[in-house]
Amino acid sequence: MMNRRSFLKAGLALTPIAAALAACGRGNGWPEGMQEIVWDRDTCSRCSMVISDRRFAAEARSPEGAVAKFDDIGCAVFWLKDKPWGEQARLWVADAAGKGGRWLDARTAQYIGGRTSPMGYNFAAAAHPEPGSLGFADLRQHLLAKGK
Repeated sequence: MMNRRSFLKAGLALTPIAAALAACGRGNGWPEGMQEIVWDRDTCSRCSMVISDRRFAAEARSPEGAVAKFDDIGCAVFWLKDKPWGEQARLWVADAAGKGGRWLDARTAQYIGGRTSPMGYNFAAAAHPEPGSLGFADLRQHLLAKGK
């Protein structure tokens, strides 16, 4: 029978192994610093809609580490505009071609219009420019001018 001291020693010995195994589980496409989105459970920080469509999701992390998740890049743009640290936030967007398995830096991604997105902003992110695609600054300006 294991006494309390032996039990604690065994637990302390296994802690580094458990940490290593937990780190291995992050190899599922989530970039460093990004919090995993729990599909069909997490809700958008702006509109409170459940995040289900893996092609349009986005996430922001403030300089202090607070995380906000979004169902549409448009929600992220409007949510960040009023934050004093909005320009310093880390921002990721799903690569529409990756269906939630690939993530892009939202500020370097290209945005293709004419897609049907969850909140009707209708832009999908891509890793490379396509004819008519917009960079983040132009997308932001377009969405804010349109208002919603």
